[in-house]
Amino acid sequence: MTDYGPVLYAEPGSTWWPVLWGPVFCVAGAVVEALTGPVHGLAWVVVGLVLFGMTAAWVSARRKICRVVLTPATLRQGRESLPVKDIRAVTDVGAPVGARPLGGGWTVPKKTTEVPVELDDGSVVLGWARDPAALVAALRPLVTGEHPENGGAETLRKQ
Repeated sequence: MTDYGPVLYAEPGSTWWPVLWGPVFCVAGAVVEALTGPVHGLAWVVVGLVLFGMTAAWVSARRKICRVVLTPATLRQGRESLPVKDIRAVTDVGAPVGARPLGGGWTVPKKTTEVPVELDDGSVVLGWARDPAALVAALRPLVTGEHPENGGAETLRKQ
């Protein structure tokens, strides 16, 4: 749970396993070097640590900039939070040219799909997710006021 309620949908932005790439490549390089002559162990350790550090910084940034978290109160995309109460529609919304992507970037992140979101003021912003259908499915009941446990039979009035 977060400060705004349980997490209904989440994408971390990146996993941590890429930080192992550098050390694994350095071990492979040291093995190849051992087969052909003397091993420069200190050099391989230094290179492995440098690659580990650079990749850790990259993964950390992706986890901040590309994460998606939906709670009953907020939709957080990257560095931007949007109150769910400000969303009018998430289905049958067209993406006008020049619509602003959520999260603070110029475009939606790579390997994600745009999810047009209409706000109460009539403007459209671009949400995004790796699994846009799952994000829309989790967001739709909050926007329409449907109770997912009732199959949408009962709705709440949005105030």
